[in-house]
Amino acid sequence: QVQPVESGGCSVQAFLSLLLSCVISIYRYSDYMGWFRQAPGKEREGVAIVDRDGLTTYADSVEGRFTISQDSAKNNLYLQMNSLKPEDTAMYYCAAASHWAPHNVRLRPVSYNIWGQGTQVTVSS
Repeated sequence: QVQPVESGGCSVQAFLSLLLSCVISIYRYSDYMGWFRQAPGKEREGVAIVDRDGLTTYADSVEGRFTISQDSAKNNLYLQMNSLKPEDTAMYYCAAASHWAPHNVRLRPVSYNIWGQGTQVTVSS
């Protein structure tokens, strides 16, 4: 199965934490991977990305609150989300790219061609 599989989404109250996980079977073939989210009525946006060297990039809205990490032995990608806010409510997607792209565009959804089905995160105030 090539499609990533996300898990860990649920409903939580603001200020709490949540850990999202993703299994990416093509992990070894991807130069970079990331987490994205899409709220109702809004475009999909990049949240955090990581490349094979461990270089990470975060959206301004989550910098300092979210942490992306990877476990190459388990083909897993994680997103630790702390101090959650109601505006973090969205469907969260794990994505990988089977091609190279410049680092400055890797937070853009168009830079990815392999997507999971998503996991819903709802944050209440």
